[in-house]
Amino acid sequence: MLGPFLQRDFHWTHEQFAYLIVAFRLAYATGQALMGRISDKLGTRNALSLSVAWYSLSAVLSPLASGLWSLCTFRFLLGIGESGNWPGATKAVAEWFPKQERGWAVAFFDSGSAIGAAIAPILVLSLYHAFGSWRPALAVPGLLGFAWLIVWRLVYHSPESHPRLTPEERAQYVADREKDRIKIEKPNWRELLRLPTTWGIILGKSLTDPVWYFIADWFAIYLASQNVQLEQGILGFWIPFLSADVGNFAGGGFSSWLVRRGWNVVRARKAIIVVCGIGMTLLIPAAFTKDVPVIIALFSFSTCCYAAWSTMALTLPSDLYPTAAVASVSGLSGSGAGIVTIVSTLLIGWAADHYSFKPVLIGASLVPLVATACVLLLVKQPAAHETS
Repeated sequence: MLGPFLQRDFHWTHEQFAYLIVAFRLAYATGQALMGRISDKLGTRNALSLSVAWYSLSAVLSPLASGLWSLCTFRFLLGIGESGNWPGATKAVAEWFPKQERGWAVAFFDSGSAIGAAIAPILVLSLYHAFGSWRPALAVPGLLGFAWLIVWRLVYHSPESHPRLTPEERAQYVADREKDRIKIEKPNWRELLRLPTTWGIILGKSLTDPVWYFIADWFAIYLASQNVQLEQGILGFWIPFLSADVGNFAGGGFSSWLVRRGWNVVRARKAIIVVCGIGMTLLIPAAFTKDVPVIIALFSFSTCCYAAWSTMALTLPSDLYPTAAVASVSGLSGSGAGIVTIVSTLLIGWAADHYSFKPVLIGASLVPLVATACVLLLVKQPAAHETS
């Protein structure tokens, strides 16, 4: 959201601004696989506490930056901390929710990123104009992370250690969550990467996450390229992120409804993935119009489809793997997505500087179809490929 102001104040090109984004993405990519393993080793409560404390501190210290490379350093540190969020959250879902509720549970936590992106324009621009600087706009959100951390430490426990569960309830939770899972004797990276399902999840997420990050990182700059003033187009900027929330709950809710009606869990998730993979192609017509309401509508529908697709990709590890491997698989897919997002970010910056955003929008529409094919071909029911 601060991209246009940072580019103006520091006289950065699109390509230089891309370096700032890549610094975060590089840390986020390399950190997710590691943080996934840490989550499986330390447990959800402790691992997420470490993650949130780390990135909140990094955000609060970001105003110390004085230029491109120092700000890149703080964004790198922020990315390391944030890389633990999704693996830890996915593991929490696997610990507590039965299969018919996991889609809803993932939708709730995944919607947080969209809610934050919807609130951010109002909060960030208000802070920027109130203080006349980008520095408070980076630091203040970090304070919110520390407030969340206090609540998290007070309320979250795994079923094995929750003080309010009876022994009978605890045994029921533990027994239920291990049903219909891939059986792996040693759930390390080597064993997990031998499974086609793992690669289906990795490739699927790797080829769709860049769509979200294109919108999150570049949408303000894209609107500016269409001569839309951010202050005037604040509602238009906000609508696609609200649509992402709708997509999270639509995907999670409808797939959970299918499971309750007797569909097996993989078939239910794939149904959403196919429909939404096709829906993301509506970014193509957005490349050929300058009508701002039409652009916003097309971006909104595509973002809605992406969010529903993403909810399924995040749910699949909690559906298919034993709890000791859920965060590891989620982290591997997140690292794959992070690496591809770094490459796509550099390509977006280069294409925008040398050509336009038109080829970017076309590519962002077509690549998710490849991701959908990967999931359909590689992700199988647990009985189809068990290891022991």
